[in-house]
Amino acid sequence: MEKWLIVLLLVDAGLFVLSWMVQLIVYPGFLAYPPSDLIIWHKKYTPRITLIVAPLMLVQLFLSMWLAVNSPGLLSISELILVLGTWITTFLFFVPIHRLIDQEQAERRDLKRLVSLNWMRTLGWSIILILDLLQYLN
Repeated sequence: MEKWLIVLLLVDAGLFVLSWMVQLIVYPGFLAYPPSDLIIWHKKYTPRITLIVAPLMLVQLFLSMWLAVNSPGLLSISELILVLGTWITTFLFFVPIHRLIDQEQAERRDLKRLVSLNWMRTLGWSIILILDLLQYLN
């Protein structure tokens, strides 16, 4: 089981770093673009970031479920709940806002909402990494 936990730790560390970069640099940067330039950049950015984020999130989901089933406990169950929460918030909040940007319908308030709502995922992935470290140390 330990090798799976190490892989999960590496994946979660990647999502931790990526989420903080998006929170502090990428999403606030969207506010600096004129709308026409944001649309051009967003159409390049979205598929590129998806190539990084999607595999990490899929591996994280699979390994978190595996860990919760094969080593059930407060830490592994809590981590799975947080991972599911990142998926739910991604599809409920972030995908629709990104669609608005792609469809040239996003307003400045939508971009600000993207930044403020993303704190949920950033903090979620931060707590997930802490839970991984606690599991690894046990």
